[in-house]
Amino acid sequence: MTPAALVRLSVPACGQPARPSLATWQHGCVTAATHSTLFPQVPDSADAVLEGLDPEQREVATALHGPVCVLAGAGTGKTRAITHRIAYGVRAGILHPSSILAVTFTNRAAGEMRGRLRQLGAGGVQARTFHSAALRQLQYFWPKAIGGSMPRLVDRKIQLVADAAAACRIRLDRGELRDVTAEIEWSKVTQTVPADYAPAAAKAGRESPRDPAEIAQLYAAYEDVKRERSVIDFEDVLLLTVAVLQDRHDIAEQIRAQYQHFVVDEYQDVSPLQQRLLELWLGERDSLCVVGDASQTIYSFTGATPDHLLDFRTRHPGATVVKLVRDYRSTPQVVHLANGLLAQARGRAADHRLELVSQRAPGPEPVYAEYTDEPAEAEGAARRIRELIDSGVPASEIAILFRTNAQSETYEQALADAAVPYQLRGAERFFDRPEVRKAGIALRGAARFGGNDSLLDDVVDLPSQVRAVLSGEGWTSQPPAGSGAVRERWESLAALVNLAQDFTAAKPGATLADLVAELDERANAQHAPTVQGVTLASLHSAKGLEWDVVFLVGVAEGMMPITYAKTDEQIEEERRLLYVGVTRAREHLHVSWALSRSPGGRPNRRPSRFLDGLRPGSTATTGRTTTTTGGAGGIERGIPGTRGSAPRRTQRVPARCRVCGRTLTDPGEMKLMRCDDCPSDMNEGLYERLREWRAEQARSSGQPAFCVFTDRTLMAIAETAPDDERELARIPGVGMRKLTRYGADVLAICAGQSGAEHADQD
Repeated sequence: MTPAALVRLSVPACGQPARPSLATWQHGCVTAATHSTLFPQVPDSADAVLEGLDPEQREVATALHGPVCVLAGAGTGKTRAITHRIAYGVRAGILHPSSILAVTFTNRAAGEMRGRLRQLGAGGVQARTFHSAALRQLQYFWPKAIGGSMPRLVDRKIQLVADAAAACRIRLDRGELRDVTAEIEWSKVTQTVPADYAPAAAKAGRESPRDPAEIAQLYAAYEDVKRERSVIDFEDVLLLTVAVLQDRHDIAEQIRAQYQHFVVDEYQDVSPLQQRLLELWLGERDSLCVVGDASQTIYSFTGATPDHLLDFRTRHPGATVVKLVRDYRSTPQVVHLANGLLAQARGRAADHRLELVSQRAPGPEPVYAEYTDEPAEAEGAARRIRELIDSGVPASEIAILFRTNAQSETYEQALADAAVPYQLRGAERFFDRPEVRKAGIALRGAARFGGNDSLLDDVVDLPSQVRAVLSGEGWTSQPPAGSGAVRERWESLAALVNLAQDFTAAKPGATLADLVAELDERANAQHAPTVQGVTLASLHSAKGLEWDVVFLVGVAEGMMPITYAKTDEQIEEERRLLYVGVTRAREHLHVSWALSRSPGGRPNRRPSRFLDGLRPGSTATTGRTTTTTGGAGGIERGIPGTRGSAPRRTQRVPARCRVCGRTLTDPGEMKLMRCDDCPSDMNEGLYERLREWRAEQARSSGQPAFCVFTDRTLMAIAETAPDDERELARIPGVGMRKLTRYGADVLAICAGQSGAEHADQD
């Protein structure tokens, strides 16, 4: 079936490409910002690390002191800039590898960062996700901070939510289970306890999948189920780490002594809980570099907010701000469409948008296609992809991106019918696949005992050896017919064969043992070789990736923006999601929509409003002209020696025992403000009432008792019996957050009332 309309956008390119001042950083049409050789040589000096960087990237790489904020547009080489920054600091002897913690949001991104740092000669740097870094610290310090063994970490919480629903006699179908689970995750990353869910959700403008009171009930029951089974979830990892660092200054100082320099990628996606953890890691220091783009904030439904990125200069007036706008990924035609999308945006993120400037040679205009129904749209995309592959475009350089995972099946079927191989983004990681694990074992055995392997008798070069070994695992010179599991296994093995060929070309004298060592390093870094197949992915999972050819499908009202996006903020996030999709394309961009869902259906759909004024034959609906504070690239230097607007904490004075006057160094004694062996004047009755109150608070909020107050803090309160907030605030372990939340209850109990009585009076 032919498309109802197939037109080409005829508009001028996005300005003139910025002219490089140094030939060293311009590599033809595309710089090394996004492309590099497969096995690059390690730079021989610190200065060599800086070669190939453009002026703004070089500024990032050499700004090693004080707070640094990098505002990096799509395709501008942000990962390149920050990895070279770390590598330059290490190679120049300014930063010690073990003192650096680089934090990102996915294991894939962390693995890529470790791989790049290894190639730059900066091995030993910790590059981890927030959860991975927190989990390591929690596991290490649990015996010291809590005692005993750490509870088991559950990978998926949906079954626990189902059990909680059963305990509450609430029936949830599969979709509702996922939605309730998402609400619980949002609550935890925004540090919202069950009792506060309803007002917090209303304030955030969230549409609860069920009555908010029911969500709160399910949330509390979920926490009960976890406690009963002695398990924790991924959000607990962050919550517990924050609690330990807040309560145990000795542990916090030990971590700060280890990590003295922090780099945070995708900073626009941090949640309030992750920001709090980062602040505790930092302490009073400002050796921090953050990188992000407010226009790529697409995870606010999980609690992410760009406010931390946009407010960075307010919190750190002395920060250096570097804006990266030279786009090395996409052609001027693709960049023009991306800029056009944001030019009509509204809101705070739009006010800080970056105007990208393509550094590539001109390419084809985006293609817009309208179809009668969704199957016809899928068939049209598959047919065009088949033509591209037949013309020599690698399947791995083509992607189909859609708004929801439910759209995937139609395109899977269409590609299978067109005999086009494909892979689903978000499936099992390459080195975790059973066939890849078995192939690794076979290659390792051949490397050790190859002299006794008849398969290797007649082969001499490395690629032939790999083909011979993998032939025993199912690899053949021709791919199997059709699609499915057999084809997927072959694609995995073929990726290893291709990797061996590339490895030999880069290192002609390499042996099978060398290749096995390379595979081991890649597995540790999750640096997978390319699988030859068209990528099918949702727009959310495509973040951080790029292809030569991108098909954006289903770009119609009701799908983009999605039907349930109602508020202005939600609509703008949908626009940013489409912007992310557009900027995944290097050269060819196909945008399509269908007038109806199924053949014979009513053709009542229309193209997305986001394309108004951008696609041929349409006019802009807003006529908006945006005044931005983002705009062009460049460097803004902060005021030397200045810090955030919040008052700086005064330097701690030595703590002394209030009984004997001895200087205290033990954290537990410092909390009590007396030596352990000095006499206590604790009110035992008050202490027991505080413990009973704490147990009730822990139960209702779904967190361990020590997260409310530790035993030592309760003892200190019972010994001091404070009369007002000022006296209570002086007790170590209270802090402003706990004072605000629990202060009234604690003071009421100290005055002889119960926390519940006080709450009733309020």
